[in-house]
Amino acid sequence: MYTGGVTTEASIRFRFQRLASTLDERALRLFVATEAEALGYGGISQVSRITGLARSTILRGQQELLHRPAVTPGMIRRPGGGRKKVSALDTTVVEELERLVEPLSRGEPMSPLRWTCKSIRTLADTLQCLGHAASHRWVWATLHELNYSLQGNRKMEEGNQHLDRDAQFEHINSRVSREMRAGNPVVSVDTKKKKLVGNYKNDGRKWHRKGEALRVQGHDFPHPDVPRAYPYGIYDLARNRGHVVVGTDHDTAQFAVASIRGWWRAEGRRLYPRAQRLLITADGGGSNGYRHRLWKLELQRLADELRFAISVCHFPPGTSKWNKVEHRLFSFISTNWRGEPLTDYETIVRLIANTTTATGLRVTCRLDRRKYAVGRKISDEEMKRVKIVKDKFHGEWNYTILPTSH
Repeated sequence: MYTGGVTTEASIRFRFQRLASTLDERALRLFVATEAEALGYGGISQVSRITGLARSTILRGQQELLHRPAVTPGMIRRPGGGRKKVSALDTTVVEELERLVEPLSRGEPMSPLRWTCKSIRTLADTLQCLGHAASHRWVWATLHELNYSLQGNRKMEEGNQHLDRDAQFEHINSRVSREMRAGNPVVSVDTKKKKLVGNYKNDGRKWHRKGEALRVQGHDFPHPDVPRAYPYGIYDLARNRGHVVVGTDHDTAQFAVASIRGWWRAEGRRLYPRAQRLLITADGGGSNGYRHRLWKLELQRLADELRFAISVCHFPPGTSKWNKVEHRLFSFISTNWRGEPLTDYETIVRLIANTTTATGLRVTCRLDRRKYAVGRKISDEEMKRVKIVKDKFHGEWNYTILPTSH
């Protein structure tokens, strides 16, 4: 027992909080073991409750105090101590995990379209059924080490899952990898959610002095005449560069292709002077949806201008959140302008253009004030002029538009 007075719970908690961050694993174990011994009967349970450490940890510390095992100075454990990693005991478990997550990424650690929609518990259960001692915590840590992520949340479920959803992902991955190896540009495109232009609340928080937060409108149900911004993003997968065109009129297929044309003129032709084809990965719906005739007609005009083929791969229904532009570009734009009222178009363009990341993302942005007609109907005669070649696998999702002179 301590001789300087009764050791109280508050004093133990105080000492633990002051010392815990400065002690290594072994020293902390010996410290709490000493405190438990000082308390006497019931000390282990009391110290465990105060510090949150396991009873087994405190017991091990007491055994070390009693037997004083030989430990090399500077070491936390005896040589060879500590639990062995699952991958060290089972050399095939990591390969098996990658096979479950994404078959086509095996052997391609730099695969541009790594994805998984399977929960870590489902993956762990499957590995256990295959005879591997893998917990869900190990699966989570290993997937992060391998640069995988479970992208999005329940909002990813936009519709019924197509039977060929996974096969389409594999097809996209194969096409993207092949075009990138050939040195051709591959871009992911989509329209970011439209934003109100004015002194309206923008989600997120930013630092202000207490009581000096910016004041915005108390409602966000404005009159139809209030301007909107339609940011259309083009993300270059190979170069980690984004180009955003902020439209002021409507989000139409004509606007979408005009934005891609603007990216090519501003950056694409300089970055890919020897390009022989452009590959676009896009959602299945919206202004660049696979059912839109105007989208394909406008792509025909762009292909004629570029004088090379434009291939398109659409993500299957219910999977738009896997589109790279969403989590490689739009997510960082949202972070950059969080809590900032988008008072005018110039502010929006500036905030988007200032978006960067530690991994090297660079973004350019321009404003498009042109008018785009809505509700335009494309006749069968106009569609006959589109030189479209459909892939054998889901030609409605995967197709190539050839230039007229081809």
